[in-house]
Amino acid sequence: MPFRDRTHAGQELALRLVEWAGSGDPVDVLVLALPPGGVPVAAEVARALGAPLDVLAAREISTPIRPETAIGAVVADDPPLYDRRSLAMMHLSEDRLGDVVVAERNELHRLEYVFRGRRPLPSVDGRTVVLVDDGLATGLTTRAALRFLRRHGPARLVLAVPVGSPRTIASIRPECDDLVCLEQPRTLHVVGEWYEDFGQVSDTEAARMLHAFHATA
Repeated sequence: MPFRDRTHAGQELALRLVEWAGSGDPVDVLVLALPPGGVPVAAEVARALGAPLDVLAAREISTPIRPETAIGAVVADDPPLYDRRSLAMMHLSEDRLGDVVVAERNELHRLEYVFRGRRPLPSVDGRTVVLVDDGLATGLTTRAALRFLRRHGPARLVLAVPVGSPRTIASIRPECDDLVCLEQPRTLHVVGEWYEDFGQVSDTEAARMLHAFHATA
């Protein structure tokens, strides 16, 4: 097991990102976590880079028939991003998922309030944005998040994860300018396989971590 927990993974990832930052001259770095699991990882990265930390909430879209299978993702008020292959296999159309999308978007806005209150997402225009999560399996929410950020004009868009599926990493690489992934095991069924402790991070815990980071930054 390469990582004891998310904090350890963040520390290891931070070491690589400090090297990455030292090899160039990143402009005005902003670290964004995909909550809740990405927050403890991203906190270590932001601390090492001396950068501000915030979150970009994203929600998976699934169906009542197969709630364990993600077929899409939604970020902010952007249109949903769907896995077209999964839609075809389940004989679903976007129109039939309207109620699901509304429910997930409502939950997304609730989460944004939990993490930021009424404070808006920081501007990413002209900045180096490092998007961090605790791992990359299917990559749907990550892809949706990267596309959302790209549309808002960052100078450089970086994805950083401790572990990821090689196939997903290869498919998502064109969505960002740089991609840092410490471990790419040949088979990755679930991200938690690569952590000794992969206990669930609650929204409340993640919000508390964010507040603690800002209090000591």
